Parts: sequence; C-alpha cells; structure tokens
Amino acid sequence: MAFSAEVSASAEQVFALVADPHRHHEIDGSGTVQSRAFGPHRLQPGDRFSVAMRVFGIPYRLPLRVLTAAPPTPQRTGVLEWAQPTGHRWRWEMTPVPADTNRTVVTESYDARAQLRVMRAALRLSKVYSRNGRGIEASLSRLQKRFGPDA
Repeated sequence: MAFSAEVSASAEQVFALVADPHRHHEIDGSGTVQSRAFGPHRLQPGDRFSVAMRVFGIPYRLPLRVLTAAPPTPQRTGVLEWAQPTGHRWRWEMTPVPADTNRTVVTESYDARAQLRVMRAALRLSKVYSRNGRGIEASLSRLQKRFGPDA
C-alpha cells in the first residue's frame, strides 16, 4: 500500500527528516513510534537502527535494517527504505516538483509481500493493513503541517 502527498518543502529537507530515526516520532501518524531511537542520525544503506514502539499500550523495540538510502537531487527521486526482521518494508520516496524546488511529492509505502502467506493472513485478520494505511495518511498529513500550508 502506498499514499502520496505534496509538501511545501524541498526534497532534501524531507529526506533529512525521514533519514533521522531519532526524529521519526515527529511525523509518525500511527501513534506507535516513541521518541527513543538507537542508531545513526543519518541513515545509510546497510545501517541498523531501532525505535521504541508502543502498540495497544505494550512497549517494545523494533530493530530495522536500511535497504536503500539515496538522497534526492533536482533530477532524481530520493528513496529511503528499511525492513523489519519479519520482512515488512517501509519506503519513503521524495520526488521534487519540477516547476518548484520548494515543493515535493512524498510517497510512503508499506509492503508485506515478503511475509509468509500465513503471516500475511494474520496481519489482514488483525487489521494491521488498515491501521497502517490510516497511519501512513496521518504521517503524510503531519509532514504537510510541519512544512506549512497544504498544497
């Protein structure tokens, strides 16, 4: 699943925020990401990091591994993607708007296709997909508010 929104910020500004796991709680729309993170402040391919999480009142720490960290350029979409140990992938894409370098189309996606079929069924039954979709939309809304008026 993927959702997109246009943001009043350069792709570089958005990438800098998303590439710092210590700031993920600032834009998280799911309400699960806490302010405590472990790892680098600027993610690179192969980096490992973790964030403190809380779901249904239960705290846990989620270890993650960076698959892609490609900063944007005026001609290229920036991409940041990491995987959970179970195979879920979270991906952010920051595409500069050609006519306005201070605007960016941001796409956040969640991909569980690498999961075992039984795990995907359990995620569907427990409504994880729908919660993640709402969380992504809320994260993009928070990102828009952080950088100014909506598009």
